[in-house]
Amino acid sequence: MNIHEHQAKEILREYGAPVSRGIVVFSLNEIRDKISKLNKKSFVLKAQIHAGGRGKAGGVKLVKNVENLEEEAKKMMGKILITHQTGPEGKQVKRLYIEEASDISKEFYLSCLVDRESSKIAFISSTEGGMDIEKIATEDPKKIITNKLELSAFGPNEEEIEKIIKVFNFNKQQKKTAKKLVSSMYKIMIEKDANLIEINPLIITQQQELICLDAKMNFDDNAIFRRPEILKLRDLNEEDPTEIEASKYDLAYIKLNGSIGCMVNGAGLAMATMDIIKLYGKEPANFLDVGGGATKEKVTAAFKLILADKNVKGILINIFGGIMRCDVLAQGVVEAAQQVNLSVPLVVRLAGTNFKEGKEILDKSNLKILSASDLNDAAKKIVGAID
Repeated sequence: MNIHEHQAKEILREYGAPVSRGIVVFSLNEIRDKISKLNKKSFVLKAQIHAGGRGKAGGVKLVKNVENLEEEAKKMMGKILITHQTGPEGKQVKRLYIEEASDISKEFYLSCLVDRESSKIAFISSTEGGMDIEKIATEDPKKIITNKLELSAFGPNEEEIEKIIKVFNFNKQQKKTAKKLVSSMYKIMIEKDANLIEINPLIITQQQELICLDAKMNFDDNAIFRRPEILKLRDLNEEDPTEIEASKYDLAYIKLNGSIGCMVNGAGLAMATMDIIKLYGKEPANFLDVGGGATKEKVTAAFKLILADKNVKGILINIFGGIMRCDVLAQGVVEAAQQVNLSVPLVVRLAGTNFKEGKEILDKSNLKILSASDLNDAAKKIVGAID
């Protein structure tokens, strides 16, 4: 789950990290009242959307006074921002963050994330702040320093922190602040079940102060049930409506841009199904994992989600029944197909628990369903059916 910049900065502030003062507004009428809480006369106005590249899209403005601020805020509120992370449809700005402007001397990059390969927390440091880390990794990978830390109830030790911040060449006071920042980031990762905390840029001001100028945080959806204070920060306006609907049924669904809808049980099998669709020259319309213990209602909901996508020209269902029973899935598919008047080709590959019973249910449904013997056969049939 992603949160907005202003929310991430508030969490950082709670943990003692150096963050510039700012206020969030949801209406232009709030500006005059809330701006009085800030001390400076020049401000940075930032559109709050869940996407990077806001500055290049006109979503970040430096303003010199309140009149200029109100003028720019009026232009920005409600605007559709299109960045390299939003896709061509863009995202509408429904809240603005106004913070005290900082005189930037130097910019750096600092982040920490869960490294699943090593089961450690990885800190990434770079002197190339303000840029996309992916671009730095491609053009000059030597400027990215990674330090992986073992999980510890006491947080990173002095030696580990020194390695993380060494590349920045901070002075004594900046080092002291940076050490507190690193410890705070680590603590947030553990105590809030964060997957990623990214500070880009981390800056030194003309006054030689260290400040988190921008912040991004992502949290583990699987742990959100025990973090109600984080769940309250969820902004449904920033999420795909179909993915919101999927979350109600505990379905792992991600919309893609292809034409073949997929329903699979198990993330690995889902990835393999998407790969083989691409191998045969088509693109998957979604990633959808119904899980191991899916009910008839869950399967019905999954089927409706796929068909809600107007780009879907055919559907491939690939189920290997372990905990998941193939007859339960088949019954859910039949009911959903009847409710929505299925009009696109459907290929089903069943194997495992009760697959014979499942196949029988599908055969007796009077639906136009193509059965497949294996995944290769299934991919061939669905691609052939929509060509």
